[in-house]
Amino acid sequence: MAKKSVVKPKRTVTRRQLSYWQRQKRRRRIIIILGISIIVAVVALVTVGVYCQWYVPEQKPLKETVVEVNDAKFDMQYYIDTINFQLGEYYYLVEYYLDDALETIEQNELIRQKAEELGFTVGDDEVKETINSYGYDNTQAARDAIGASLLLGEMEEEYFKPKVPINAEHRHVMAMFLESEAQVTEVRDRLETGEDFAEVAGELSLESTTKEGGGDLDWQPEGILNGLLDTTVLESYVFSSQVGGLSKAIYDAEKEKSLGYWLIKVVEMDEEAGEAYVQVILMPSEEEAQRVLARLDTGEDFAKLAEEFSQYGEEGSRGDVSLVVGGDMSPAFEEYVFGSETELDVVSGIISDEEVTTTGGYWLFKVLGSEIMDISDDNREVLVADAINKWLLSLWDNPENTIVEYLDDEMRDFAIRKVTGE
Repeated sequence: MAKKSVVKPKRTVTRRQLSYWQRQKRRRRIIIILGISIIVAVVALVTVGVYCQWYVPEQKPLKETVVEVNDAKFDMQYYIDTINFQLGEYYYLVEYYLDDALETIEQNELIRQKAEELGFTVGDDEVKETINSYGYDNTQAARDAIGASLLLGEMEEEYFKPKVPINAEHRHVMAMFLESEAQVTEVRDRLETGEDFAEVAGELSLESTTKEGGGDLDWQPEGILNGLLDTTVLESYVFSSQVGGLSKAIYDAEKEKSLGYWLIKVVEMDEEAGEAYVQVILMPSEEEAQRVLARLDTGEDFAKLAEEFSQYGEEGSRGDVSLVVGGDMSPAFEEYVFGSETELDVVSGIISDEEVTTTGGYWLFKVLGSEIMDISDDNREVLVADAINKWLLSLWDNPENTIVEYLDDEMRDFAIRKVTGE
């Protein structure tokens, strides 16, 4: 006999219970919403804190543009990577390299852009191989620096060397560098009366190569002499002059020499401390020093003449130059200042000093011969390097290239801190 099924009575929910459950549900919903809100608020606060305390001062500046080169932009991170790549373990010198790093970025990009126009490129594999070989950090700045170097190497072989001729006119030159036009006149007289150029150059030349070599610069093609003698004026005269005759005096305003002439006025003396307060005028030749001394003797103001003629001190303030001397100057200088016969507020005679550097002097040369000859390998290297340097300078001078720098003091300080880790 089948069992009868038992029907459970339906549970009846009262209004009071329904109301209670609804209130509980709303309460849970509010609690959940409040909890989520609190979590969101905490996350927001943490995010804002991280943003304000870490991202804004530490990460955001890394994205700021430091320099633009035509259409290419370079940010602070790239700038810092450039400094690290260039300085390596000498990172503590960063303060002195900030401008050089900026110029490096600009030049590398100008090289890349112009080389690309000329059809020269460097493959990524070649750059990576160099980075791996030398253990460099694989940053974009390092890749670009290496790429620019490889590009120049490629262009040297395929673009610049073919521009240097195999042979050219060479001139056999004798030369010497003298302090004044008056001295050139005296030396010319000596040479024209039969004295040997080499002996006189060895005696009087103020330029080391011509002094040590007796003035003989051998056979040189055009493009070599100025670099050999560290001048910008001589070569054009040498290759436009006639063979055989002595040149006139060729003035060179920028050539440095280890010789100068002091006019000194001791204002105060402290013999016990071994110190003196002095005013000075430094001249590049005895001839010019004599002219200034003559004007001082007529009563002209020492400071005004120093401002106009002296090569000692910063330009624009030479008339105000004063020194506290006590072992910091050359022996010739201090021998006068601390000499027993030196009088206060009296201008010295002309004091020759071979340990001070002045600029300006006169070239005297003679062309012994002229021939078309093959250019030596050493000279070809110099001419190729000179062609590359001129090409690089032309990139900077090209008005079509636009460079905009944004680096300010705040950005400089940030870069220093990042590189040094301080």
